[in-house]
Amino acid sequence: MKSRSSLFLIEQLIVIAVFAVCAAVCVKIFVESHIISSAGADINNALLVAKNGAESFKSSYGDIERTAQFFEENQIKNGHLLAFYDHVWGPCREEEALYVLRLIPYDGAGNETLLTFGRLSVERLGDGALAGTIVELTVAVQ
Repeated sequence: MKSRSSLFLIEQLIVIAVFAVCAAVCVKIFVESHIISSAGADINNALLVAKNGAESFKSSYGDIERTAQFFEENQIKNGHLLAFYDHVWGPCREEEALYVLRLIPYDGAGNETLLTFGRLSVERLGDGALAGTIVELTVAVQ
């Protein structure tokens, strides 16, 4: 009788160990899917911000001062427009920012069509693995 109860306890321990391994695998999968989902949402929001920046630059005919009026929280440093966004992509001050829209205007040197260009990027600020440029594009204005 004693050996039967110890066998039952060993079976219970094995079942618990199997469930623990399965739970650990599931948690890992959920964490990875959350990271992938967050990265996808960042790309979508960065594209929307970049499109907004490009259209604002175009409607201002390449004037960085006029373009800055379209953005609530912005700075112009060294002729570059910086607009800051928080973790939910709302406009915010630089100190609270997790993302930045950077617009750098430049002339099309050697170009006969008199176009003005802007290099636009949306970047994630910070030191982590997710920090860096999310979207980068060039805008041409006639």
